[in-house]
Amino acid sequence: MTEPITVPTPRQIIEPAVAGRTETMVLNMGPHHPSTHGVLRLVLELDGEVVVNVAPDVGYLHTGIEKTMESKTYQKAVVLTDRMDYLAPLSNNLCYALAVEKLLGIEIPERAQIARVLLTELQRIASHLVWLGTHALDLAAMSVFLYAFREREQILDIFELVSGARMMTSYFRIGGLAYDLPADFIPTVEQFLAIMPSRIDEYEDLLTANPLWLERTVGVGVIDAQSAIALGLTGANLRATGVAYDVRKAMPYSGYETYSFEIPVGKNGDIYDRYRVRVAEMRQSVKIVQQATERLRELGPGPVITPDRKVAPPPKREITESMESLIHHFKLWTEGFKPPRGDAYVSIESPRGILGCYVVSDGSPKPWRVHFRAPSFINLQSLAHMAKGRLVADLVALIASLDPVLGEVDR
Repeated sequence: MTEPITVPTPRQIIEPAVAGRTETMVLNMGPHHPSTHGVLRLVLELDGEVVVNVAPDVGYLHTGIEKTMESKTYQKAVVLTDRMDYLAPLSNNLCYALAVEKLLGIEIPERAQIARVLLTELQRIASHLVWLGTHALDLAAMSVFLYAFREREQILDIFELVSGARMMTSYFRIGGLAYDLPADFIPTVEQFLAIMPSRIDEYEDLLTANPLWLERTVGVGVIDAQSAIALGLTGANLRATGVAYDVRKAMPYSGYETYSFEIPVGKNGDIYDRYRVRVAEMRQSVKIVQQATERLRELGPGPVITPDRKVAPPPKREITESMESLIHHFKLWTEGFKPPRGDAYVSIESPRGILGCYVVSDGSPKPWRVHFRAPSFINLQSLAHMAKGRLVADLVALIASLDPVLGEVDR
């Protein structure tokens, strides 16, 4: 039986140094260091340039989102989910909406299901583009940063087209979508799909065989599959170790079982493999978006939200003609719907790993408890395991390779 993996706390590193019981040096990295990708403080124990130990210290971006959701009606709480993982707001929307829909026991229209898959995969590509650009910038590859954000702008244009907002869209609602897709949605997505595969080729031309990139990433920040599982790693960080686990395949949701795509995996569990896995994931997401676009075209117009008027507001045209619809609309936005007493948990594959949402209902219009399993928070605890014995410069690359979002960590 292997020894359990322990994660040090800042106090365990600082106290011996203050008491003069060690000959190593203790330094703070962050919480305002650009290479920590947010307000993350790392307490480093160093022997010269070599990392002896490292303890992540989080909480500097604490927003109280989960607690605030308890004071909002279920529908109004959607806007808070955007602010957690602010690089994948639609993934947060989807996870929360699926959990509440499970609590209510409702089904959503097929057109809304397809649109959710399409937009969530675009969100995955957009998130990976931010990761790729900032990761490359941390290692002095500035051109990749500019190119990655060029394509991300096109995706944000699509989000603005459907919702009116570029980032915090709140577009996925309980029961379906906020409103229907615009007429020029499919042509706009197809324009993006036409160029994206060649753009991913460009990124790989710049990095995949680049000797400087290889020197900074190959064999650095290695973690084996057994340790990754023990530490709760998920997403690309886990798949880089060779574990082919993806919630979209293992526990399909939103009809993912009907789409054709592969799960990219690595072998060595180092920074380079995490890079290769995420780049391959972008290619797979392009395939899924292509399939979803074809399905939307074949399906044609249709409803995008549940017909249950006690859960979803009626369309405006009904409100002018039906007193019952007007009453439903008024009560939904003043009181909210009341799910039965109980709880529900749903997990999805976000760009950073397994994102889970647990909702508890006491029968009132407001959730009694909402809790998210945030992959960034759990992935961070692997930092100490991978950083020991490496240089401080390697730590910069290692943090970027984990792709943490601090809004999700502290929420």
